[in-house]
Amino acid sequence: MSTKETLGFQAEVKQLLHLMIHSLYSNKEIFLRELISNAADAADKLRFEALADNRLYESDPDLKVGIAFDKAARTITVSDNGIGMSRDEVVQNIGTIAKSGTREFFESLTGDQAKDARLIGQFGVGFYSSFIVADRVTLVTRRAGQKEAVRWECNMAGGAGEYTIEAAEKASRGTDVILHLREGEDELLEEFRLKSIVRKYSDHIAIPVLIGAETVNQASALWARPKSEITEAQYIEFYKHVGHDFEAPLAWTHNRVEGRQEYTQLLYLPARAPFDLWDRHQRHGLKLYVRRVFIMDDAEHLLPAYLRFVRGVVDSADLPLNVSREILQQSRDVDAIRAGCAKRVLGLLEDLAKNDPPKYAGFWSEFGRVLKEGVGEDPANRDQIARLLRFSSTHDNSETNSVSLEDYLGRMKEGQDRIYYVTAESFLAAKGSPHLEIFRKRAIEVLLLSDRVDEWLVASLREFEGKALVSVARGELGLDKIKGAAEDPDHEVGEYRDLLVGLKRALGEKVKDVRVSRRLTESPSCLIADENDIGGNLARILKAAGQKPPASKPILEINPGHSIVRRLKADDPAFADWAGLLFEQALLAEGGQLDDPAGFVRRSNDLMLSLAK
Repeated sequence: MSTKETLGFQAEVKQLLHLMIHSLYSNKEIFLRELISNAADAADKLRFEALADNRLYESDPDLKVGIAFDKAARTITVSDNGIGMSRDEVVQNIGTIAKSGTREFFESLTGDQAKDARLIGQFGVGFYSSFIVADRVTLVTRRAGQKEAVRWECNMAGGAGEYTIEAAEKASRGTDVILHLREGEDELLEEFRLKSIVRKYSDHIAIPVLIGAETVNQASALWARPKSEITEAQYIEFYKHVGHDFEAPLAWTHNRVEGRQEYTQLLYLPARAPFDLWDRHQRHGLKLYVRRVFIMDDAEHLLPAYLRFVRGVVDSADLPLNVSREILQQSRDVDAIRAGCAKRVLGLLEDLAKNDPPKYAGFWSEFGRVLKEGVGEDPANRDQIARLLRFSSTHDNSETNSVSLEDYLGRMKEGQDRIYYVTAESFLAAKGSPHLEIFRKRAIEVLLLSDRVDEWLVASLREFEGKALVSVARGELGLDKIKGAAEDPDHEVGEYRDLLVGLKRALGEKVKDVRVSRRLTESPSCLIADENDIGGNLARILKAAGQKPPASKPILEINPGHSIVRRLKADDPAFADWAGLLFEQALLAEGGQLDDPAGFVRRSNDLMLSLAK
């Protein structure tokens, strides 16, 4: 390719460039961190590819990053002798954003520069951060093992819509990024300023960062150093490098594991959930090294899926250097590393929950729903995960998830041997469920579960500390043993036998049975599931997900103490309408949808008119 081509940026790139320049300028120093980070990654990738083909080093095995500045030309150049890029790789890596969740990312932007700066940093800006301080950027790169180099250039002064690309000459492999600084950025053209930025943000980079002939950083793998030699600031900056995050982490754990497997782990808990957290196919995983040689980014097999928010590094002394994702999937050594990493993260969370409850509450608000997945996915650690769970409950009726299962056990009534819960589509629906009426009257605490994952959680977590978890909307409640049972409504079923038969006949195939309720004290009716049937909330979730729930019918329970139920007479011409109204009100109260909303409105109107006469 000898001619210069002019190409257009992907629309998302133009949007990101505009947002980034305006939102991140207050922290403009990060441009150098991002470029050095890219250069270090390029060196890692060369080292890995050279395992199979040593000729890629081209008689230059000493990997490094160089920073130069030219006051007269007003340029800063960041160079590396890493893997470099081909023309296609330049277009793919710089002209487009090939990232899962891109649409969701842009939809989550608010227009608030401070909030958007965090999201943009979380999305990862890398090379684009150059434009925070430069209005023209030139990139010259040659891929290791190839002869032809590529020159890429974009001039923001002419608009961010286009860039040029053409063939170039470059004697050495790697990449040079030349920043033509904007007006007013001359302070960056000072050696002491550049050195201070490198030491502040990139001291952890494992290859030398040179300004002139001087190595400015420590140039050793941070995770391989003794913990006593690493400052908190260095841990935080290393997290920002591996986590592609602008915010400090919530907590971290750094350990060397010895025994049958030898490996070092440096694992971080982010402070904020990434925008693509719920995309289970977009697994970020950990950086994997073998004896300090970079192997791969996003090694998702090193952690179970429910810990996919964890960032960091694992450096193994035992895995082969040619390890692939397929080998990772089948390796017993990797299974042991994954189990060890999971235990270490759960231990870190236990420590936070015990010693820093406010910080743990912050973690739970961001990642609690994902951690809940572990109850079903990780049976070996189920009990430990269960102790980390937090819920809302009727104890304080707050939407804040602050109640642990241990808290619940500590408040159980005398004689109580069950942990009660209710599931619903929202907190308000759970809080207002008619199934809670007898529990509120008796001051028996009930967990209020409104996350979709909660249905699967309670299906996997059948008991805690010997106490069964029981739905208040299913089967018998088992309240008889609890002190104060005499306060329960106790209606003689025989007295209402004709009414129950009449209601069941009127409702037909809609219900499995009609019973007198011991749950209700205020509402006229409610729907419950039989012990072996699927609950109404789970059935709705399955339908919303496009799945057909198992066939089942609810049981209608009526409250004979309610005035509506007391006035029901089997010979009333409107009896069928009253029966339908009891059923439909109960369905709506638990968040269900009516098959015939217009019919419900008509029946309600007719019955109100009849009462008004």
